Amino acid sequence: VREQLRVAGGLPLSVGQSDVRPRGHAIECRIYAEDPARNFLPSTGHLTAFDIPAGPGVRVDAGVAAGSTVSVHYDPLLGKIIAWDRDRPHAIARMRRALGELRVDGVRTTRDFLRQVLDTPEFQAGQLHTRLLEDVLGPRLAGG
Repeated sequence: VREQLRVAGGLPLSVGQSDVRPRGHAIECRIYAEDPARNFLPSTGHLTAFDIPAGPGVRVDAGVAAGSTVSVHYDPLLGKIIAWDRDRPHAIARMRRALGELRVDGVRTTRDFLRQVLDTPEFQAGQLHTRLLEDVLGPRLAGG
């Protein structure tokens, strides 16, 4: 926050890029009440279960709980899962475990779609591009 205030006041950052030391790898998955098989249309309903993952290196930021209602009047974002580990392969494995522990009943979600993304060789290698979803997962979603 100090640095943000400095920059907002017109001052330069007090650290340089050479002072920053990367440590580990983090991945964030956003869990939406959407149906990937129906072109990500919102999925509405009453959440009869919302069990979030836990454990070291896993954080969940959620705005709903079991008993919540998901309606068409609000953003369908249910929550974000953040997984951190020492490197990309371990962070992916940790996220896969976390997504496997996530239980949402009452609406369709993007959970299984995100697991498919994590499983692609392109994602695992960090070879991402703007057409990854259409080129790699699009045919699977379309039933091809």
